[in-house]
Amino acid sequence: MDAAAHFGQLARYNVWATERLLQAVDALPEADYRRDLGLFFRGIHGTLNHLLVGEHLLWFVRFAEGGSPRVALDAEVESDRARLAARLREGAARWEPLIAGIEPARWSGLLSYTTMRGTPASLPFAATLAHVFNHGTHHRGQITAALTALGQPCPELDLVYFLQNPHLP
Repeated sequence: MDAAAHFGQLARYNVWATERLLQAVDALPEADYRRDLGLFFRGIHGTLNHLLVGEHLLWFVRFAEGGSPRVALDAEVESDRARLAARLREGAARWEPLIAGIEPARWSGLLSYTTMRGTPASLPFAATLAHVFNHGTHHRGQITAALTALGQPCPELDLVYFLQNPHLP
């Protein structure tokens, strides 16, 4: 499989997993949704905000525009629960078209940007994009663990489940 096809598939998985997770989170009472559960970004709301910051406000801009925005990784950029979910869905949907337009030679190149500390950085382009999708998987896993701890059902989000059942919401 070529890089564009591989990462396009990961982008579709990201949309699928994000949707399934947000549907499960939507069933939570507000107090549980906002509760400090001891996660790195405190609770579910804080972790979802971190996903918006990391995946969409930082990395997407770095890949799509070559920019280096500065926003705190723990920033609450969206306090409204419904709007946060909408922005996560919108952001996830933007990756596949971006990936489809990447020139073949770019995959073996570097992604250059400025870190949050203001330091210039250059990392392997494809491996760094893999980090973006891996990062989302990591934090979705934290949220599913939190759902389980709260006694709530949580969706199956494994990539292999997506590959077997891509039609499921």
